[in-house]
Amino acid sequence: MDVALIAANFDRFLWGVWMTLNLTFLALLIGGIIAIPMAIARASNHRLWNPVIWGYTYVFRGTPLLVQTYLIYYGLGQFTVVRDSWLWDPILSSAWWCALIAFTLNTAAYTTELLRGAIIDTPKGEVEAAIATGHSYRSRMRRIILPSAFRRAIPAYSNEVIFMLHGSVVASTITLQDILGVGRWLNGRYYLAYEGFITAALLYFIIVFAITRVFRWIERRYLRHLTRRSEPTPSVELAPSPIR
Repeated sequence: MDVALIAANFDRFLWGVWMTLNLTFLALLIGGIIAIPMAIARASNHRLWNPVIWGYTYVFRGTPLLVQTYLIYYGLGQFTVVRDSWLWDPILSSAWWCALIAFTLNTAAYTTELLRGAIIDTPKGEVEAAIATGHSYRSRMRRIILPSAFRRAIPAYSNEVIFMLHGSVVASTITLQDILGVGRWLNGRYYLAYEGFITAALLYFIIVFAITRVFRWIERRYLRHLTRRSEPTPSVELAPSPIR
């Protein structure tokens, strides 16, 4: 391991960390916003939107993220109508924007199904109590069902965040210098075998460790009411011995 060479190029790895986190969390933010109304439509079995959203989630969950990114970055440019549109020059001709679009659509599909399951699994007692107190459907969804679903979806969503972080390595295949891209650049420039990849793996490990700690704190804060409390051991009172 040439540690001195890694240290001399560590500023590039820091830029790769910024690129990776920027793409990952922007995609998670935008994808989460998109997923909320789609999850509501899926959970309510909307006659019009449910089959459309099901088809969308099926396609993006059933195909690899690498293929989706290639289709957007390389495929859309094959159409003249796309190249002549106003979206081409500022957005679709940029590798960063294409990666963000692919990541956002991918995580939105997974988050939609994740939230749909959490909405459907809302305890019936909470819903019945909201109906009994006069809440309308929108009021129940906004004040009762969605907050409860968000809390219960936290453990599963932490896995989606980590999977999205790992999937962001796809960005290195379309010329973006994320963490893995910098590692590949270092190995290619100096004819190395391990230094770049090991450094990239350690950086991903540190980021994932930080993410898991943050979500563990969030779970302790917002899922405290779902944890089973240990019942105190009942004290046994000894009966007084009879006087002989």
